[in-house]
Amino acid sequence: MKQTLLLLFAFIITFTSNAQRSEAGLLLGCSFYMGDINPNIPFAMSKPAGGIIYRYNINPRWAFKINGFYGTITSDDAVIKHNEIRNLNFRSPVTDLSAQIELNFFPYVTGENTKMNFSPYMFAGIAIFHFNPQAKYDGKYYDLQPLGTEGQGTSFMPDRNKYSLTDIAIPFGLGLKYSLSNSFCIGAEWSMRKTFTDYLDDVSTTYVDPIKLSAENTPLAAILADRSINNNGETSHEGLQRGNSKNDDWYSFFGVFITYSLKKPGWKHCDAYKNKTPIYREYKY
Repeated sequence: MKQTLLLLFAFIITFTSNAQRSEAGLLLGCSFYMGDINPNIPFAMSKPAGGIIYRYNINPRWAFKINGFYGTITSDDAVIKHNEIRNLNFRSPVTDLSAQIELNFFPYVTGENTKMNFSPYMFAGIAIFHFNPQAKYDGKYYDLQPLGTEGQGTSFMPDRNKYSLTDIAIPFGLGLKYSLSNSFCIGAEWSMRKTFTDYLDDVSTTYVDPIKLSAENTPLAAILADRSINNNGETSHEGLQRGNSKNDDWYSFFGVFITYSLKKPGWKHCDAYKNKTPIYREYKY
């Protein structure tokens, strides 16, 4: 994923060197997750996040955007209190690359003397992301996917395969942009990512036999699989619900951004209007 980010950055630099409708900049904000350990509280346990933005203005209504974001998502049953007895926690770094289409509510171009120097916008697209859930135990974080805490990769659960740490998501959201000067745009946006995995938090299905899990996937896997408050080390919760496999997990980015317009477009004006009102149909360079 780091190599992909570098390739993306190189693409942006190469492509925008001659692009006349382009903006590039940074976004800083936070990331959070919603899933089995946090089913319904937006922004709970948010962590810092940031990334780069490249925007190509097709016209004053539509734009194509590429984002590269990095953040951390986390949650804890002891904090969220949705299922305190389960007593699970996790954190995961998330690297996200997305391509999106933006629709401005008002005709808008950074630095142009139009009737509107700001515009709300909405967007949607597709993203590829990489994650790696970890749990804290005895003062140290452990990667959970290799452990197969729900029996993945074992002979007694042949239908449970280890989940992929790279997947796709559908990003969508809302934002607001404001032309700060002839070259700079500032704004804010909130995007949700609809994923197709239920394992951002390593929690999805049922508990498995801890003795079998310990024998095939190490004792640590059995310890991190069932950390229930009422687990005395002898009790087996095999077959009981650990998560809800019917609902996939979500993650989100929220932040403020600043972009720099690489070249300023000019407008064709319609002479039929005495006030030279811009006609938002084509650029003139």
